[in-house]
Amino acid sequence: METFYSIQGEGSYQGHAAFFIRLGGCDVGCVWCDVKDSWDAEAHPKLSIEELVNEVKLSKTEIVIITGGEPLLYDCTELTEALQKENFKTHIETSGSSPLSGSWDWICLSPKKFKAPLDPVLAEANELKVVVFNKSDFEWAKQHAEKVGPNCILYLQPEWSKEKEMLPLITEFIQENPQWKLSLQIHKYMNVR
Repeated sequence: METFYSIQGEGSYQGHAAFFIRLGGCDVGCVWCDVKDSWDAEAHPKLSIEELVNEVKLSKTEIVIITGGEPLLYDCTELTEALQKENFKTHIETSGSSPLSGSWDWICLSPKKFKAPLDPVLAEANELKVVVFNKSDFEWAKQHAEKVGPNCILYLQPEWSKEKEMLPLITEFIQENPQWKLSLQIHKYMNVR
């Protein structure tokens, strides 16, 4: 769908410079998705892996984040291998609803109720980032925290349009469950992509 060089606004690498490759196509369909125009893969141009790697080389970062849409609708093996061959760190942001492919340095799993994540993806996640849209999402978060590995970092992130309502609840939850951390979408405060 698009490529851009920006700041990672969420999770463990928040504040780091990163090059984003946003793949078009999504079969999850979150009602609160902030990139719904990514859903239709056919609406976006196709670039070769070589073209994508050359774009990344123009940035000064070592981190490349593959996101979507839902990037795991595609086999990401060839793309991640080409990026790693050039010494880039490959990160993915995924709902985990499709089988894991590719060679990843970091896996951010953000499970969605609309299409649940697959257990093998949960097992490989480096961070679990649950978007909190309503109170029932805390139970959803706990259920998925039981399925990730012991070293997976746990994040709760308020859905942007309900941040003022959800942030106090998240704060209270984290105080009661200190294994969880807060993730805020700082890129939105910064008014960057």
